[in-house]
Amino acid sequence: MSLFKARDWWSTTVGENEEFDQGCMCVSDVDNSGSGQDKIILGSHSGFLRIFSPHPLKTADGGQAEDLLLEVQMRDPILQVEVGKFVSGTELIHLAILHPRKLCVYSVSGTLGNVEHGNQYQIKLMYEHNLQRTACNMIYGPFGGVKGRDLICIQSMDGMLMFFEQESYAFGRYLPGFLLPGPLSYSPRTDSFVTVSSCQQVESYKYQVLAVATDANSRKETEQQMIGAGKRLVADWILNIGEQALDICVVSFNQTAFSILILGERNFFCLKENGQIRFMKKLDYSPSCFLPYCSVNDGTINSLVGNHNNMLLVYQDVTLKWAAQLPHIPVALRVASFQDLKGVIVTLSGSGQLQCSYLGTDPSLFQAPKVESRDINYEELDVEMKELQRIIKESSKTQDILPRFDKEDDLTLVATVSSELDSVSQSFDSEVESENIPSLTVKFCVGTRLNVQKSVLSISIPPPLAVTQDKFIFDSLEAGITKTASISVFLKGNCPPADLEGSAVISYSMPTGVPRVLQCRFRLPLKLVCFPVQPSKAANHKLTIDTNKPPVNLINLFPDFVDQTQDDQLSVLGFQLLAGRKVTLLASKTSQRYRIQSEQFEDLWLVTKELILRFEDYFRKQGVKDFTCSFSGPVPLQEYFELIDQHFGLRLDAEKYDSLLSERAVQFRAIQRLLLTRFKDKTPAPLQNLDTLLDGTYRQVTGIADAAEECQRKLFRGFTRLKSATQLIVLLIGLWQKLSKDQVAILEATFLPLHKDNQELGWEESVDAAVSHLLRTCLSKSSKEQALNLTSQLSIPKDTSRLKKHITLLCDRLTKGGRLSLSADSGSQQAIVMPGLPLTTPVLQNNA
Repeated sequence: MSLFKARDWWSTTVGENEEFDQGCMCVSDVDNSGSGQDKIILGSHSGFLRIFSPHPLKTADGGQAEDLLLEVQMRDPILQVEVGKFVSGTELIHLAILHPRKLCVYSVSGTLGNVEHGNQYQIKLMYEHNLQRTACNMIYGPFGGVKGRDLICIQSMDGMLMFFEQESYAFGRYLPGFLLPGPLSYSPRTDSFVTVSSCQQVESYKYQVLAVATDANSRKETEQQMIGAGKRLVADWILNIGEQALDICVVSFNQTAFSILILGERNFFCLKENGQIRFMKKLDYSPSCFLPYCSVNDGTINSLVGNHNNMLLVYQDVTLKWAAQLPHIPVALRVASFQDLKGVIVTLSGSGQLQCSYLGTDPSLFQAPKVESRDINYEELDVEMKELQRIIKESSKTQDILPRFDKEDDLTLVATVSSELDSVSQSFDSEVESENIPSLTVKFCVGTRLNVQKSVLSISIPPPLAVTQDKFIFDSLEAGITKTASISVFLKGNCPPADLEGSAVISYSMPTGVPRVLQCRFRLPLKLVCFPVQPSKAANHKLTIDTNKPPVNLINLFPDFVDQTQDDQLSVLGFQLLAGRKVTLLASKTSQRYRIQSEQFEDLWLVTKELILRFEDYFRKQGVKDFTCSFSGPVPLQEYFELIDQHFGLRLDAEKYDSLLSERAVQFRAIQRLLLTRFKDKTPAPLQNLDTLLDGTYRQVTGIADAAEECQRKLFRGFTRLKSATQLIVLLIGLWQKLSKDQVAILEATFLPLHKDNQELGWEESVDAAVSHLLRTCLSKSSKEQALNLTSQLSIPKDTSRLKKHITLLCDRLTKGGRLSLSADSGSQQAIVMPGLPLTTPVLQNNA
């Protein structure tokens, strides 16, 4: 784009709180002065008519008072102003003003005064037409080849073209298939009218065809005439451009081929007189208006195009020749001549900013002063250089680029989770089949020690949980003032969540411009996704957790799930998951063992995790530091493998649906091509049931698409259940083998490498590659296994037998003494970075 701006020659702001569009401005010698100097005629939607005669600016304060020749307020809004030969018996030009329900033609005249500001201009009504229908736009021209006068055609909002032969009404015609009005233009060469319909088609109608068509006073009568006798209104030619048009211009300059120019929402079209495309320009911006004008080169057309980026672009056919910046978004463009200055560009914005400008640059009158010759004082330069070096060194030390680890951060973010559920649930669009879906309020407090501009707070929670609002924007944070934001969390999906931990991240910029990010985590209570019920003795899946401390009363562990009026000793609790099965917790009265049981294996995870967390919190408050939990085994791998097979089966089903949908789409497009070929043929052949086949294929495509969507929903629920079961298996392996936190972190990165499952990279192949890496590094038995190379390309496997074999082998080698550790002495081994794993390779520690 050009760096040059449109040079302001004259500008002013018209009215206050008024609106304008592309029909509200025209340029002409409206008072028939014969001086060759144009005037600018403006009409606003507020009903004000103004006529300007611009003069060069004497001051920088805007237009002069004498530049406004006339200002009149009409009773009705002004939709469009045009200047032409609208009065019979004379060839002088007059002003036509289109109101929603009226067309008025005025003569503009001026009376010279004794001084410059004494000139008086006035308008006189010549005639008017009251319209029976609401008008949209109008055009004028020598319709039917008349000489020395202009006729007017008005397009109504309901699709009627009303023709006026100056003072008399001629006839009206309805456009066929009309829905919404579009731009309208007249071609004198072909004596036809060109418009763009709501079907995104360019349509041309001959004036002769319009004149001889049967008249109708309503659309209903027109439809009856199409069925019965009478002349039908048929378009001369139709061209589908595939988008709505902003404006149409018909040009026929000297040495230039006759053309129809159409400015669309995304493209710029040039058509021949028969509707064929001469050229087309794809626009990479949103245009607002355009104006063609005569080119200096033969056979080419120059066009001015304004866009919503405040740019004025000059095209020669499809080639961009110049670009200039405007101070506003233009809605109307004209080229005028003022005071022997030809080619002035007149632009009008939607809010009334009127400017006359020209393209190019102003010459620079600056001359560099002569350099005074003087002796250089090297001692002063040396002192100045040392001072500058000291300033640079201090600024580089204190520059706020790298993160600082101060005791007190510049900005603090604290999340507070409410201890009680909301009295009125804030849940919406939930898939859970329950009468009451609880919600919980989480409050975030943001404080700062300095002023921060434009900070964004984003909240993320694991699905299928949802929040009422996940983003907050703070325009400004003042030092010492705390801003708060509150959200409500509820269960939206129809399955238990795999985690109850959420995170909040606030991003902001320091006063120096350095971006910063601050994060805090919060844990949601268990009662958000379950409620207490009567315990059940029967269950298909059971787990037993051992502790090294005396038994704890369940009332002390789960006071929010127990009625305080019950007995002091409680050994059994029941939990009903909102989107799952019932889970029962039993505590032994004599031993230090606790049993968790349920009808679904994955539903054990949330209660088991909550039990261990509450154990740790309880004994921490008691001052006990050596509390541990253990699991005697064996790890329930068979139940876990069933969930893996279910998830893998859903992935295969999704892949089959995608393949089947692709095949049916290819078939649907092939049938469409055949039908299109038949319809375009001048002598069409029988369809041979192709329409029936097309309808059947369409029904198959929609049915398969619905089934694919349902499969994706099942796949999401299956992956969530698999994540719950996977976290339970990792927890049990850690308790079973008494693994440290670092070793458990390695297992979590191995078994949970993905936060989201998809067809390109699925859970099975990712976990298989990670487990294989552990088996050939830290859990390998020989150097031969370490020499095996993993494939660098992951793809969906044929089945899950290899994955289940590797998981079983991993548990077996952990049982035999294999341990995971992060050691820096493994430089001889090949370091392979797995998703979610640290950059250090785990190595074997043999306890034997």
